[in-house]
Amino acid sequence: MIWLTWRQFRAAGAMTAAALAALAVVLVVTGPGLADDYSTGIAACTAQGGDCSNFVDRFFRDHRNTGLAVTSVVLVLPALIGIFWGAPLIARELDAGTHRLVWNQSVTRTRWLAVKLGLVGLAAVAVVGLGSLGVEWWSDPIDKAAVAAQNVSRIEPPLFGARGIAPMGYAAFAFALGVTLGMLLRRTIPAMALTLAIFVGLQVAIAELVRPHLITPTRATVEITPSNVDEFIFLGGPDGPLQVGAQAAEQGAWVLSGHTVDASGRAVETITGQRSLSPTSGACAPPEEPPAQQAEGPGEDLAPCLAELKRLGYRQRVTYQPASHFWPLQWRETAIYTALAIALSGFCFWWLRRRVS
Repeated sequence: MIWLTWRQFRAAGAMTAAALAALAVVLVVTGPGLADDYSTGIAACTAQGGDCSNFVDRFFRDHRNTGLAVTSVVLVLPALIGIFWGAPLIARELDAGTHRLVWNQSVTRTRWLAVKLGLVGLAAVAVVGLGSLGVEWWSDPIDKAAVAAQNVSRIEPPLFGARGIAPMGYAAFAFALGVTLGMLLRRTIPAMALTLAIFVGLQVAIAELVRPHLITPTRATVEITPSNVDEFIFLGGPDGPLQVGAQAAEQGAWVLSGHTVDASGRAVETITGQRSLSPTSGACAPPEEPPAQQAEGPGEDLAPCLAELKRLGYRQRVTYQPASHFWPLQWRETAIYTALAIALSGFCFWWLRRRVS
């Protein structure tokens, strides 16, 4: 039975192995140079005693698109596994009726399904695991630059789904989902389409609704400073209200929500009624400088204005998942997808014994 399953699966397996090998070659050839460029740049600016923010920002902008392209390989791989490995695995045999021939050769239904699920399922998890490991190694300098330059969190989409062990859980679930739908529908093409729709929908739902609450998020009230401000807008012109926002104090945190609070701790959407907070006068007005050194516009230097916000008692209340929660969230989300995959596999065995003939 193992030999027969391998014979049926070897074409798809060989194609996937070739694609994975090509990806590995690209990563091995370009990865060391990428890491060396980053470490050399950091060492150079550190030796000069200067701020490395300019180098990090430039490095991130230069490699952002390439990093997203490589990351997308791991993001789509579990879906492809479910579509092209899972959905046709049983549906193709039920549609053609070849399963009856195997069952008449002293092979039980349970053994027939167990070998198919075990052999192909383990191969799916291994392929995605190896791909994720290689991409994470290659992307490490870009991930570091993203956190330092843009305060991008590895917990938020899409990075979380292409790092760590979570992609292996996705692959196990996508494969089991494809097998289940193929068994229920008995048609390969409809099973492939429905597998893609359900898998993508569940991925979005868990990322937006479940992941933020798998671990109790941290809540903190932080000062709005030049280093953490990420929104500063005068709405409706110079006399309009001020809308301001700030990131979490911890670098690499995934901010779930944030709002400004006044001195009494009351949440406010915008700051109004403060004459000192105006782009034309007071602390938020640009400094008077010679034309050659004139600031580009109101708010170019926010330090005095943010100091005035602090004096007036305005703060930012932030709810976030800290960067230290990355691995606990990885394990918990992987456990969810693995449990779903086991449940679907169990359903397949039940359905095969009771409904498939």
